Amino acid sequence: MITQIRVDDRLIHGQVAVVWTKELNAPLLVVANDEAAKNEVMQMTLKMAVPNGMKLLIRSVEDAIKVFNDPRGADKRIFVIVNSVSDANKIAQNVENLAAVNVANAGRFDKSDPKTKTMVFPSVQLNPDELAAAKELSQLERVNSYNQVLPTNPQLSLKEALK
Repeated sequence: MITQIRVDDRLIHGQVAVVWTKELNAPLLVVANDEAAKNEVMQMTLKMAVPNGMKLLIRSVEDAIKVFNDPRGADKRIFVIVNSVSDANKIAQNVENLAAVNVANAGRFDKSDPKTKTMVFPSVQLNPDELAAAKELSQLERVNSYNQVLPTNPQLSLKEALK
């Protein structure tokens, strides 16, 4: 079961590697990112950031969806990281066994025009395509979608923020 999909444009970093992996108690970390799945240097960097004892899979978004829908993984606790709301939405639309999507840090480093971005939360600034994906994601009733940068922060509803 996917305990959380975290949208974080930095993928794996200190907060994710240290704080969130402990909070979610998920021994399997999956980076679902098309670029990382093809880039060996990026893969090596991501592997270095993972805490000892955790398993890491780096897959394209399509391949990750296949992994998540494999019945052999139904009883495993999986923490998923993507770097765009569009990728999180695509996974959420195609995977049933999913508890939550945390749109934590997004849009700050993409190459879109800052003038076209909407600030949904202080750490989430979305271009029009990402905003449309966030609206679609927020309408999925079976998935809790929110913003929570750290576990000690309150969960802020994505649906409410987009009204």
